Amino acid sequence: MNLVSILFLISWAANLVIELVLNIKNQLHIALHKEAVPEAFAETVDLAAHQKAADYSREKLQLARFILFFDAALILIMTLGGGFQDIYHIWQGFELAPIWQDVGFLLFTFWFLALLHLPFSLISTFKIEAKFGFNRTSPTQFISDLVKQWLLMFVLGLPLLWIIVLLMNSFIDQAWWVAVWAVWMAFNLVLLWAYPKWIAPLFNKFTPLEDGEMKQRIEALLERTGFESNGIFVMDGSSRSGHGNAYFTGMGKNKRIVFFDTLLEKLSIDEVEAVLAHELGHFKHGHIKKRLIMSALLSLAGMALLGWLVHWPAFYAGLGITTPSPAAALLLFVTAVPLVFFFLGPIMAVQSRKDEFEADAFAAKHVGSNHLISALLKLYRDNASSLTPDPSYSAYHDSHPPAKIRIDHLKSLAVTPTQG
Repeated sequence: MNLVSILFLISWAANLVIELVLNIKNQLHIALHKEAVPEAFAETVDLAAHQKAADYSREKLQLARFILFFDAALILIMTLGGGFQDIYHIWQGFELAPIWQDVGFLLFTFWFLALLHLPFSLISTFKIEAKFGFNRTSPTQFISDLVKQWLLMFVLGLPLLWIIVLLMNSFIDQAWWVAVWAVWMAFNLVLLWAYPKWIAPLFNKFTPLEDGEMKQRIEALLERTGFESNGIFVMDGSSRSGHGNAYFTGMGKNKRIVFFDTLLEKLSIDEVEAVLAHELGHFKHGHIKKRLIMSALLSLAGMALLGWLVHWPAFYAGLGITTPSPAAALLLFVTAVPLVFFFLGPIMAVQSRKDEFEADAFAAKHVGSNHLISALLKLYRDNASSLTPDPSYSAYHDSHPPAKIRIDHLKSLAVTPTQG
């Protein structure tokens, strides 16, 4: 066992303990506050809905613990236990060109790891979501979506991995990682641009929002906030789930505004407008661009690190690889190295919550805070979101502020909305 193995095991253990403690703390905290609706929500959320959210959270947290232990055991088996090395040895035995051996090894391993998590997806969809009345996905639809995801993984992943492996092998003694980073960023930008028009419709049906008061209000909001989109669409989210949502997708002139049909069924026109104003706030404050830039910088730093690790024999030996190669280094970097940097997650969550406060302030300025408050209260209730998460769990994990803190912040922003 070398220094890499020791650092990996320390990170593995620290991540496991922290996640387990926070998971249990959150479940206990929610259970302790199950018998009474918090005073701030008493007029909107009844006791039955509050207790449903507590039970729903408990079951999701229990499943998360199973996944936590499963992933912890799996990463040890695949690294120190030699799992990745065994798969690599099998692919080296195929009569293929070396580059195709490496690409096949990577693509198969990523698919295999995803396959091992399939039982958890089945439990989540057909046990937990169904038990609480959210699942509307049929087994046939689930299988169809799964096959489409695997086909996309193959169609998109094969050429991407081929280019990356080719660059790594061809320029291994040079700054190949800069070229790989450029390819990776180009791939993500193209995917972001193409997703709304070419990929999302493979899984859901998108129809333009019908003419009427809601569309007029939305278009007026877009005009006075200076936002341009390639259309306002309604997605048939009800075909798979009872949860409601809204989001922006795409980039440049290919941006789309998407509302789940379930969201439109639950919220008033004023509330829908407020939810949209919040999402517009993310764009107006440049949150999307900032996240893209941060992602680009982190990935560049990651590629530079991989460019150093690929030449370090101890990196392979410490993580169970006996036949070093660029492909093996890439796999270890994607699956094992993130454990060493697990502390970045909470840091990014802090920034995300700050962005949410800014987007809420933008919505309050342009449509008033009351409608966004009422929309959020309905969404908390109808999506069975816990109103009483453990503060430490929320601070570590949540990308959005806890319900009470967010509502109190919106109440402090009660101003006359800007209309022009």
